[in-house]
This record gives sequence, C-alpha cells and structure tokens, in this order.
Amino acid sequence: MSTTITSKGQVTIPKRVRDATGLTPGSKVTFSVDASGRAYLKAEGKPRKSDLEKRLQKFRGSQKGNFTTDEIMRLTRGWS
Repeated sequence: MSTTITSKGQVTIPKRVRDATGLTPGSKVTFSVDASGRAYLKAEGKPRKSDLEKRLQKFRGSQKGNFTTDEIMRLTRGWS
C-alpha cells in the first residue's frame, strides 16, 4: 500500500489503515523512525470501535433465559 506526499508534505492515510487503527478526522497520531529509517505511525488514545463491535455491544449480556452453563454449552456446541 502506498501513497504520495503532496507539495505541502501531507499524505492521505489509506482507509484500510484508518479503519484498522481507529483513526478519524481530528485523531492524534505519533510518528517515530527506527535506526534503519523505517517510519511508524501510532494512533493516540483509545481506538474507535468498529461498526460490528458497536452492533454486537447492544446484545452483550442480554440473554434472558434461565439456562445453566452446561445447557448453554450443549446448545452452542451441538452436544446431546
């Protein structure tokens, strides 16, 4: 994955990288360079939750049945 530096020294961070790191407009990032000249970008602060995580969050802890752990294991793993 590559990008081009503008005449002002700006780059566009590819969407795949923004999504993986939780970067959104206004996010703070830190750059560092190792001894070999390889540059690293690190997202500062707490990463943003993915859309899937947000959708699943509303179901977390919402089981309403009175099942024992063994009954749940049988149901989820197909045990009889």
